[in-house]
Amino acid sequence: MIRLFLSLCSILPLKINHIFGALIGKLLYILGSEAKKISAQNIEICFPELSSKDRESLVKNALIHTGKNLTESGLIWNQSFSKNTNYVSDFNGAHYLDNSKKTILLVPHIGCWELTGRVLANTRKVTFMYKPLRSQKQNDYLFKRRNKGNLTMASADKSGILKIQRALKNSELVGMLPDQDPGLEGGIMSPFFNKQANTMTLLAKIARKNDVQVLIFWAKRLPKGKGYELNLEPVDLNLNGDTLDEQVASMNFSIEALIRKMPEQYMWSYKRFKSTHSYG
Repeated sequence: MIRLFLSLCSILPLKINHIFGALIGKLLYILGSEAKKISAQNIEICFPELSSKDRESLVKNALIHTGKNLTESGLIWNQSFSKNTNYVSDFNGAHYLDNSKKTILLVPHIGCWELTGRVLANTRKVTFMYKPLRSQKQNDYLFKRRNKGNLTMASADKSGILKIQRALKNSELVGMLPDQDPGLEGGIMSPFFNKQANTMTLLAKIARKNDVQVLIFWAKRLPKGKGYELNLEPVDLNLNGDTLDEQVASMNFSIEALIRKMPEQYMWSYKRFKSTHSYG
């Protein structure tokens, strides 16, 4: 059923695809879905200064973008990398890639993150770390569509870390999505929106061992199905100090700063604070 849904989404023009996604998002809001409950709780945690009316408005807009993210993923996964690049209207900061520096791409769950690696992989090798899904069928479906051509997927385990190290050694681009709870062994508690959140240490550890530049990378979703704006900006992990804790905090700060620019496009439906908060 999921595959049929995604196949349907893949044949819709982007504008219609996003209209369909927005409708799904509005239904998630109206029906009081689990995604709405989690999003509302996360937004209340992160934006306590907002009025209840403004928070509710943000929840609704965030769910609309959640719906668009769902439908556009079917479109992106089922098309070639070259066709994916046709949706990009602008690419800011691309010049940061025009050097010999080893590069780690910090890719938060904001905007159309599925597009980022595919656009780069159209012309160069990219290795992206991912967290396998619980459903083996769904995982196999996504892996087949993600792991192709110049794009290599590395699972978040020892074998995946070796792939990442090998890619950096070969001066290939490496991408990591660092804003999910990494579990008991893979993270430390670090400030995120003035709250403590269990945060991945792997990106900072790899950066410490290698002479790399860290670039935060996101694809801003444009209105009315007009495509996406890609953006690259440097991140200084040593901004507030060079200990691991300070570097992880700097990473979180860069993600938070981006979210504050376009909060409606962040994936609020994920239980980001599950280590410290109960989601009811």
